[in-house]
Amino acid sequence: MNTHADQTRKHVKRLAYAGLIPFVGMAILMWLVDADLHPFMALAMAGYGATVVSFLGGIHWGIGFRNVTRMHNAPLFNFGWGVVPSLLAWVAVTMPAYAGLPLLALILVICYMVDRKAYAEAGLQDWLAMRLHLTVVATLCCLIGAAAT
Repeated sequence: MNTHADQTRKHVKRLAYAGLIPFVGMAILMWLVDADLHPFMALAMAGYGATVVSFLGGIHWGIGFRNVTRMHNAPLFNFGWGVVPSLLAWVAVTMPAYAGLPLLALILVICYMVDRKAYAEAGLQDWLAMRLHLTVVATLCCLIGAAAT
């Protein structure tokens, strides 16, 4: 048993779940703050969601580079898909919150669906349970935030 690897996994999971704090906090605040602050809160939530979605795309570049190093012939899918979430998130941020936040929720779900296949092919399937939890909470928070607008 590799204690260092186990400790690293624990730290990664803590960081990943801590990443939900802004989603949950902003979803709650959208319902608690004065209506005058909704545009600011919605933009903050959309910006954070876009950042997370871009990060999820970036993971595929990491997988692609790892594959190039190991196999010298990585499928271009990882690099191609890796930019799609960022582009879609950019569109979502430019939209009104009632439309942009649900779009971000949809992008999060699509990212998870793609990751189910890509992570398994990359030998990263052990992370899928955590990814599902993160996706469900982040998606619900985007939808709850949108409902407050």
